[in-house]
Amino acid sequence: MNVTIKTPEEQDKMRTAGRLAASVLDMIGERVRAGVSTAELDRICHDYIVNTLDAVPAPLNYRGFPKSICTSINHVVCHGIPGERLLKNGDVLNLDITVIKDGFHGDTSRMFFVGKPQVLAERLARVAYEGMWLGIEELGPGARLGDIGHTIQVHVEKNRFSVVREYCGHGIGRGFHEDPQVLHYGERDTGMELIPGMTITVEPMVNAGKRHVKLLNDGWTVVTKDHSLSAQWEHTVLVTESGYEVLTLGDNDRST
Repeated sequence: MNVTIKTPEEQDKMRTAGRLAASVLDMIGERVRAGVSTAELDRICHDYIVNTLDAVPAPLNYRGFPKSICTSINHVVCHGIPGERLLKNGDVLNLDITVIKDGFHGDTSRMFFVGKPQVLAERLARVAYEGMWLGIEELGPGARLGDIGHTIQVHVEKNRFSVVREYCGHGIGRGFHEDPQVLHYGERDTGMELIPGMTITVEPMVNAGKRHVKLLNDGWTVVTKDHSLSAQWEHTVLVTESGYEVLTLGDNDRST
């Protein structure tokens, strides 16, 4: 396993990339509304990343992915491809943004509601958000990857939802997806020990129904097998000498 430990200079570049990725989500949030297509959201984000941030949208042409962001609606778990479908009231949408700046990646995603959400959708998104933060709070020198997954799994299943197991968090840096894999389920005191300078993503995918998923024929879009709603949040996090530092906080999180 080839885990990269970032130097202080590389950590600064990761901070910059993470801040820029978060700024894309801050920018696009007000444009998520009924009648807008996910292709239009992709176009706006692409222009902002390239022209305003002077950065690169990492998903574009990554292993053949055709767009600059991922847009996952309702029962789409992850890797939804932006298209001409118009958002409608009641939809729940995950926007997944990854930018490259000076050779380093910042990766983050958030849930958005179109109009007034269903009670189930609101609760699902909240539990996924809480699970992500509980997992992040496990990070620090000497902690193990299994601690992250165990904490997330216990919280999600306590709330009678399920954790997707086929897709997970990952190391990140110069590479979009580096070692190690960061599972969102597991047993405490198992897995790799965390070391200061590691940068990983924590990004639990939580289903309202069963955990099982399937990959559509486009080779990218992952949906719940039972068509239940799915929710996901993601942050890029640095392991520090004293704990952790979240690199992809948005404006609202930075001000609290």
